[in-house]
Amino acid sequence: MSEHNLSGKKVAFLLTDGVEQVELTSPWDAVKEAGGVPTLVSPKSGELQGYDGTEKGQRFAVDLAVGRADAADFHALVIPGGVVNADHLRVDKEAQAFTRAFFEQHKPVAAICHGPWLLIDAGVVSGRNLTSYHTLQTDLKNAGAIWTDEEVVVDQGLVTSRSPRDLPAFNAKLVEEIAEGEHAGQTP
Repeated sequence: MSEHNLSGKKVAFLLTDGVEQVELTSPWDAVKEAGGVPTLVSPKSGELQGYDGTEKGQRFAVDLAVGRADAADFHALVIPGGVVNADHLRVDKEAQAFTRAFFEQHKPVAAICHGPWLLIDAGVVSGRNLTSYHTLQTDLKNAGAIWTDEEVVVDQGLVTSRSPRDLPAFNAKLVEEIAEGEHAGQTP
């Protein structure tokens, strides 16, 4: 059981087809274990396809369309990775606006692996300390981020990690940041 209590806190998980499923299921379970209420938000309706590396994995039911989602209804946002997932989300205007709203409201945001690609297109990485899957470092640096190769980086409510091997540290920090609540320095 987590040392941090998320009882009653609603956490949006933003993803679409091609998500690296362990980067969804592991943080989802960590949020639930701490008493939080996860909600799957997506540009797609119905179900989406998860992947375990390059192999098809589980299918996941979408709870809420991103176009109908309001960041004001949630305490935090989690953006799982997966190349295909992240590549589709980063160009989705509603996903960008939903993500940016969490920063505008100073709420915790956690992104892992390829998830930070969406942060670039949401316009929220300039001057921020973060990490990601190593192939994104040039994109993030070009967008003004301060990128480092560490298992987890926390910057004023923004939690980032590199890959599934970092999930224990990622999960611990995302739960801690959600428990702490809003961060004045969490801005776009």
